Amino acid sequence: MSEERTEERTEEKKQHRKSDDNVVFIGSKPFMNYVTGVVMQFTTKGAKEVVIRARGKFISRAVDVAEVTTKRFLKEHNIEVKHIKIDSEEFENKEGRKVNVSTIDITLGKK
Repeated sequence: MSEERTEERTEEKKQHRKSDDNVVFIGSKPFMNYVTGVVMQFTTKGAKEVVIRARGKFISRAVDVAEVTTKRFLKEHNIEVKHIKIDSEEFENKEGRKVNVSTIDITLGKK
């Protein structure tokens, strides 16, 4: 691979990471870890928007994180749900079959 191409990829990765700075990916960790992560984004990092992202069975947890965060922990900061995006992703499972998995992005922001 040429040196120019390597530099392009490095720059793409930096831009991608930069945009993921305000994204909280929901998984199987304890619920309050995600709430704390979102709260920290707004309070210590000064984020104007935070995206809560989840797939499949974790979608309901993402909704719960958004609700608890806005209604209990950041009520005085005037944080609200700005946008909700639903979609699906196709990928191959362990058996090699193509499977669709639902995804959700919940954008929280200041009022």
